[in-house]
Amino acid sequence: MNIKNYNRIMIVGSPGSGKSTFAEQLCKITSLPLIHLDNEFWKPGWVETPRPEWIGKQKLLVSGDKWIIDGDYSSTMEIRFEAAELIIFLDVNRFICIMRAAKRTGKKRMDLPDYLDEPKAISNDFFEFCKWIWDYPKKGRKKVLLLHNEYSEKAFLHIKYKRDVKKILRGET
Repeated sequence: MNIKNYNRIMIVGSPGSGKSTFAEQLCKITSLPLIHLDNEFWKPGWVETPRPEWIGKQKLLVSGDKWIIDGDYSSTMEIRFEAAELIIFLDVNRFICIMRAAKRTGKKRMDLPDYLDEPKAISNDFFEFCKWIWDYPKKGRKKVLLLHNEYSEKAFLHIKYKRDVKKILRGET
């Protein structure tokens, strides 16, 4: 599979699975415009975009001819599934995801608006974030696989290991 043959690529997976980092690397290889959903969704003070507005924004984002969209957001995932040519699912072990999330606490992230910071490691917000990561296999993973079955004609890469990400970036898939 030549990743450069696709113009609309969505990347999904648990928080901490490496979606944003992978998306940045893929953007360099493909020269496709990159959209981080966290940048689009969060308002100052970690306020969520209201659902009707978010649905409209998702439809606008996927209306473009070329893009890489990084982010899970299961409530609007089907909008992206329908529009994507290639879906890449980073199905990374939740222990690794929690470790990565802990490592980035308190740091600026490329996929977050400048006005937001990651929660501190010792906080209720971080504990809730880790709980969400822990529960991802039961909830988020299930949603991705259900949509994959529904849109089985779409190209789909199910990636579990970092070595497989590296193979894709080197064009070895």
